[in-house]
Amino acid sequence: MDQTDIKILDLLQKDASASVAEIAEQVNLSVTPCWRRIQKLKEDGVIARTSVLLDPAALGLNLTVFVAIKTSQHSARWTRTLIDAVTALPNVVEFHRMAGDLDYLLKVVVKDMAAYDRFYRRLIEAVDLLDVSASFSMEVIKSTTELPLDGV
Repeated sequence: MDQTDIKILDLLQKDASASVAEIAEQVNLSVTPCWRRIQKLKEDGVIARTSVLLDPAALGLNLTVFVAIKTSQHSARWTRTLIDAVTALPNVVEFHRMAGDLDYLLKVVVKDMAAYDRFYRRLIEAVDLLDVSASFSMEVIKSTTELPLDGV
């Protein structure tokens, strides 16, 4: 990857709906070489996918919850059960295995507290957990899907 590829990635992160012609103009390439670079970035897995970002509040998903999970079980079978259960819950938008005091951290978006309670009940029915605690986001100060490309 060179600086032109980095510029292309930066532009696509900001607006994936930009045309190849618009991107090519901004990175001083003609359309065909720009298109080829974008295709190569896709083939190499640098561009994992293209998607649309939705506004949770506009959809009535007004509550973001960070769910911390601790477990006393770490077998491969139990872990597979957890992964299957959590990935089947559509309100989970991020799922991380952690180092340190927590074993797993979930980012969950729901309509309201009642919806979170339904989510919680489904989670604890699906898998045996030692401790589940939740922190509720009061305000989003920064949220981005753009990765830092400085130094790449």
